[in-house]
Amino acid sequence: MNINELDFENIGSWPLGVRLIATFIVFALVLGGGFYYFTQDTMLELEKVESKEQPLKKEFKAKQGKAANLEAYKLQMVEMEKRFDSILKQLPQKTEVADLLVEISQTGLSNNLEFSLFKPSGESRKEFYAELPVNIKVTGTFHDFGGFATGIAALPRIVTIHNVSMVPIKTKKDSVLDEADKKLTITLVAKTYRYLDQDEISSTKKKSKRKRRR
Repeated sequence: MNINELDFENIGSWPLGVRLIATFIVFALVLGGGFYYFTQDTMLELEKVESKEQPLKKEFKAKQGKAANLEAYKLQMVEMEKRFDSILKQLPQKTEVADLLVEISQTGLSNNLEFSLFKPSGESRKEFYAELPVNIKVTGTFHDFGGFATGIAALPRIVTIHNVSMVPIKTKKDSVLDEADKKLTITLVAKTYRYLDQDEISSTKKKSKRKRRR
């Protein structure tokens, strides 16, 4: 039977086979439309979940790696704390700073340096330590200054040298002296450090908070 011969206004007159096919097509369309309508939100949610899957897998692997190395991290923390304590012991207490300044001066004198200036500046407080710069001006040879720098590095307390300037001193003997024996005027800043006690640390934190509020 030709499809053009079908009367769509009188479906009941169609042959049984055609009616069955038409019924199946309508059922399939209704079923497909209903499936799409009722599952659309679920499919969108599934896509969102799948898009988050890879980042979550990476995060899981990263956390799994950290968990596996937890004991190693703990051992590293213990070692770092030991090193930190060792460094803190190299910072003098408030009462020891004067002795440290004397040691710096004696180190220079023992290396044949002549002091024309040895002036501690104002103390500058950091989070848990204080920094004390000392302006120094000395006369001596390059070799003498090298011995002084070596002696400073060998002190049991931390002392750092900054802003070194060397200016030759002209004399009549320059022509007969080796470069290593010529006198120099040397200026520098030696910085010493001390550990703040608990009251000083609290006071420093309060001052920092006040500055931030301003």
